[in-house]
Amino acid sequence: MGEPQHSLGTLTVVGVGLIGGSLAGALKAAGCVSEVIGYSRSQRNLRQALELGLIDRWTTDLTKAVAGANIVVLAAPVFAVVNIFARLADTIGNDTLVTDVSSVKQPIIKAARTHLGENFTRFVPAHPIAGSEKSGATAARATLFRDHWTIVTPVSETDSDAVTCITGMWRAAGSRIIEMPAADHDRLLAMTSHLPHALAYALVAQLGEQVGSDVSLQLAAGGFYDISRIASSDPVMWRDIFLSNREQVVARLQEYRESLGSLADLIAAGDSDALTEWLERARDLRERIGALRTDNEAP
Repeated sequence: MGEPQHSLGTLTVVGVGLIGGSLAGALKAAGCVSEVIGYSRSQRNLRQALELGLIDRWTTDLTKAVAGANIVVLAAPVFAVVNIFARLADTIGNDTLVTDVSSVKQPIIKAARTHLGENFTRFVPAHPIAGSEKSGATAARATLFRDHWTIVTPVSETDSDAVTCITGMWRAAGSRIIEMPAADHDRLLAMTSHLPHALAYALVAQLGEQVGSDVSLQLAAGGFYDISRIASSDPVMWRDIFLSNREQVVARLQEYRESLGSLADLIAAGDSDALTEWLERARDLRERIGALRTDNEAP
């Protein structure tokens, strides 16, 4: 974990699930928060978060949750975050910083600008590139962000001190920081995150449509099981992501359809040399990704 230079004060986590709970746990482990308040609609999940030591207290009243908070982290599904902004406008303090963890940035920024008024300058949009197919407070772990990237997408109005504080928070959680425009984020994540999840769901849906699907399920415990792992992710969360970034997701799906068409043509033509070359290019690129991942994880 990174070493915080000073306490971040009171942290309110709106949505104490995998990401929100892991961030809370990481910051508590780093000793850089004085108190963590959890908020969600599920009392059961909040009680679990308290038992796990991720939060110090909880409430299902948003106004009470953010009262006196130094930082509010919005870690709910995209459409829920959009709706929360309207409720935050009259409840957060003038010095409170607000950030999010959403996988889509442009709709989030638009909603924040619409509802937060003067407080918009203290909103720092962010997205940690870490996660799991599991959800809820019980899936949280304090090491989730260690050596993973967090993308920060401030806009021209964003206060520079607010950006410094939020990036410091993510570094304290063990994350690496990269800044980019929100539009670039949504385009890139549509390829590297949103498309793979869409394909995993589609692959499992196709399996369910096969004749003798019961037998297919029994035989899907190897490579199929590995490649479809992320189809176990929260459907509500991914519904929101697909719809809120629909233009980019649909564009990537159309590109993938073309790539599949090229592969189908090579197989149908029986062109051994061309097919081998196509597969080798893909394999070599995958190995480059693996090498970059190893380099990023190096101490």
